[in-house]
Amino acid sequence: MSISGIDRVTFGVEDIALSRKFFLDWGLKLVKETGTALDFETLNGCEVFVRRSDDAALPAAIEAGPTVREVIWSAESEADIVASREKMRNAKGFHEDDGTLLCTDPNGLAVGVRVSRKRPIDIHGAQTNTWDKASRVNAASPIYERATPIEVGHVVFFTNKLEETTKFYEDIGFCISDRYPGRGHFLRTAPRGGHHDMFLLQTPDSKPGLNHVAFAVRDIHEVFGGGMHMSRCGWETQLGPGKHPVSSAIFWYFKNPAGALAEYYADEDVVTEAWTPRDFEPGPDVFAEWAIAGGIDGKTRRQKSTAPTPAADGKFITEKRS
Repeated sequence: MSISGIDRVTFGVEDIALSRKFFLDWGLKLVKETGTALDFETLNGCEVFVRRSDDAALPAAIEAGPTVREVIWSAESEADIVASREKMRNAKGFHEDDGTLLCTDPNGLAVGVRVSRKRPIDIHGAQTNTWDKASRVNAASPIYERATPIEVGHVVFFTNKLEETTKFYEDIGFCISDRYPGRGHFLRTAPRGGHHDMFLLQTPDSKPGLNHVAFAVRDIHEVFGGGMHMSRCGWETQLGPGKHPVSSAIFWYFKNPAGALAEYYADEDVVTEAWTPRDFEPGPDVFAEWAIAGGIDGKTRRQKSTAPTPAADGKFITEKRS
């Protein structure tokens, strides 16, 4: 069986108009709209649906307030659907709808698998010059005025059932990339691929909930350009830009009116069957090798704030806080 990333995420929101503005500024394409529903897509056709929280057709929420209600994963072929059906048929709430296998994971999240509706695209990021290899010659690196995300790259959820939820995803083909023993698991959908498609985090007071939805862009320059544009549009940075030591990705997190946080990221590690999962002790220096507090002001192009961040208190930066 081969699952190849995320095909669709669906948000249940309290403010359709504000969420509409956020995702348009974020760089998604609005392909369908009603008064209570928005259908967006990324460059490769990965879908981002936004619905009013009281929409009766939405799966149950795993937490109060705006949040992700459902994640649909990509299968590569009908043969993969057949294999997934056998692995999922005993899961809670299993059923099929228009070719999509649906159930509820142990964390309470509605999940599904369908033959991917994403499309192949020809997109290239900037080449990088290192000391030993000049990949970019007679050309300047790009400057982006804004981001246009390629796809939804990963999702991160809080859980109070880390082991049980991890086993559910391993049973349908996911692999563990790295671990915070007893606290968190980085999972990828296939033996070879980006470092993680899902991260499950169990903090001492964890309840099920969304931490963030991450959008892959071309290169680190687009992370910066997208973040600067969001700043100019008035959206609030949670943290970034910065760099994750665990996946090596360059990131920039913004507060998202559709739920929790949205992340731009690029330059993620790629791992294979030969990769051996590593164990890390959670902490601010593991979450971010470096990060800018308050983001960068899109107009002055300088750091926006030097106010202390949650990392300064020595807690794990992704813990929930009141």
